[in-house]
Amino acid sequence: MFAIKASLREKREKLNVLRKSGKIPAVFYGAGQDTTSISIPNIEFKKVWREAGESSAVKITAPGGDIDALIHEVQVDPVTDEPIHVDFLAIDMKKKIKVKVPLVFEGVSTAVKSGIGNLVKVLHEIEIEALPADLPHNLSVDISKLETLQNNILVSDIKLPARVVAIAHDGDIVASVVAQVEEKEEVVVAPDLSAIEVEKKGKKEEEGAPTDAAAIPLKEENAEKKEDKK
Repeated sequence: MFAIKASLREKREKLNVLRKSGKIPAVFYGAGQDTTSISIPNIEFKKVWREAGESSAVKITAPGGDIDALIHEVQVDPVTDEPIHVDFLAIDMKKKIKVKVPLVFEGVSTAVKSGIGNLVKVLHEIEIEALPADLPHNLSVDISKLETLQNNILVSDIKLPARVVAIAHDGDIVASVVAQVEEKEEVVVAPDLSAIEVEKKGKKEEEGAPTDAAAIPLKEENAEKKEDKK
């Protein structure tokens, strides 16, 4: 089991000062334990977090006694991506618990390698149930079964360790292959300049028509005035 040393932390301690000293503020709670503030070494925690993840039991060695727990939540700095606070969930090693375990895709898919399709990962984790000591860090998914577009990998295809049960439905799709779609080049049609020229010419003629028509009644009116003078 993974282990990490912890020191009791007083709430009045300044967290920034604690972090600068190479420690991370943390708490543990659950399984009948009172919420307890602790601090843990930064480097030691990152190593345990990398190897245990959030699905493997971790033993916290504290002055008040050892605590079995899961890494429940990790807050990270948005700029440095360094952990700045950790929540541990205390557990009873004799009772089964349900956790979500990440999936690791391995192998080579003939359908993908041949170029007839693209791999689609439908699930990235599945929920399982087991005693804390039997919890796996992750589960392997062999994608070599994906030889054609008709093949799928189901939850039932994942090999589970002994005494581990999947909560997800056996028929749920974990991964599949979808056909590649060729991107067609967009054909840009050049504008018909002659049609545009004709259209402009037609508009000019239409605009000039009312002027010519208006001139006709003016001529007739002038002719009538001349006859009246005579």
